[in-house]
Amino acid sequence: MVEGELGAFLRSRREATTPESVGLPSGARRRTPGLRRAELATLAGVSVDYLIRIEQGRDTNPSAQVLAALAEALRLGEDELGHLRMLAAIRSSVELCPEQVPAARRVRPAVRALLDQLEPAPAVVLNHLSDLLAWTDGYDRLARPLGILDGDRPNLVRHTFTDDRAPTVYPDWDDVAADMAAALHTEQYQPEDEAGTLATEIGAVAGPAFTEHYDHAALTPRRTGVHAVAHPDVGVLRLAFEVLALPDPDRQRLVTYLPADEATATGLDRLAGRAPGRLRAVGPA
Repeated sequence: MVEGELGAFLRSRREATTPESVGLPSGARRRTPGLRRAELATLAGVSVDYLIRIEQGRDTNPSAQVLAALAEALRLGEDELGHLRMLAAIRSSVELCPEQVPAARRVRPAVRALLDQLEPAPAVVLNHLSDLLAWTDGYDRLARPLGILDGDRPNLVRHTFTDDRAPTVYPDWDDVAADMAAALHTEQYQPEDEAGTLATEIGAVAGPAFTEHYDHAALTPRRTGVHAVAHPDVGVLRLAFEVLALPDPDRQRLVTYLPADEATATGLDRLAGRAPGRLRAVGPA
């Protein structure tokens, strides 16, 4: 699954790095985007031949020191550094990956108590595969009529790409699909490869609708934003979401939804059987 990805990733970062951003003159005649190999090699203190071997996948086991030098020369951001570490660990050996504990499907009592405190707002706890583990009554009222909670082991990624109702449920389906694919794609480099297995399963059913989003997924999923949901009882709701990672080794995340406008606040109040005005719109970040 990751054959050649380490070299391809470094090459893509080199081509995306302008000379000016690392203190080099741009020059009048450049036939390659970004930095030349010789420039990056000089900045990182490695030979051009060695850099070529890494980028072409002929050296799949560069040392930590070399990777650190390349990362520093390319001025990689935190997300890019995390991605590089994942690729380097897998290409070297799984022993280099942090020890992983199988994701708990049992939600801790303190997290369940937190969900209770979030009522009546929709909120849900997901694991690393986007299985739904626990949720508020507010989320149940929102999601159950949409088919999200169907089955013994409901899963947001599977629902988004394989449920025929999903394109109707999500007026901004492409944005939701991109977020769901990115959340799963982020997990593909874990040693147990559960995410890869799920991706294969969903891809076999959904075809290009899934694989194109998955293959071009963002390095990290969005942690905040607004999704629109078409609810059969109250119409289109615009929900501002926040994703909060829970401490390892659970590999779970808490997602909360709040009304992004007054019409959505009124709709959520109606679902809960309350007079309008209990929930206030927060709007996007």
